[in-house]
Amino acid sequence: MLLRHAKSAWPEGVADHRRPLAGRGRKAAPAIAAYMAEHGLVPDLALVSTARRAQETWELVAEALPRGIDVRDAVGIYEVSAKAILGVIRGVEPSIHNLLLVGHNPGMAELALMLAGEGEALARLHEKFPTAALAVIDFDAGQWSEIEPGRGRLVQFVTPRRLEREQ
Repeated sequence: MLLRHAKSAWPEGVADHRRPLAGRGRKAAPAIAAYMAEHGLVPDLALVSTARRAQETWELVAEALPRGIDVRDAVGIYEVSAKAILGVIRGVEPSIHNLLLVGHNPGMAELALMLAGEGEALARLHEKFPTAALAVIDFDAGQWSEIEPGRGRLVQFVTPRRLEREQ
């Protein structure tokens, strides 16, 4: 599961890494979290960018999910390429079945497009990977080190705007 952080604020004089969520982001993250909980999208491990906006997104998402999810700060997914993020994924231990990354664009969008070789929502994914969007990609692989570009199936692509329209 690839979750782009929710909408962030741009306070003057605050470094990029320290930018907090905006009001819109504080509303969108719980909506995505509720969707995840309702659809059983519960990670065994959450790798969360160390940027404040990603950490705050995870905190809001985690409130809707069962307790006890293994969470790790992931410096290796902040301001890096999709290929670098894929390297982080390939390093995840085989005992983890459901993985969530909370990160940033353009890396998350590029990674989702790189990994998903098929899926009904691919056209929407090609259009835009907005803040607080969630891409769920399934793989037929025994361990994370075997994940290859184009071998995944995009099974869900959810955005806050789409959830608003469905209510």
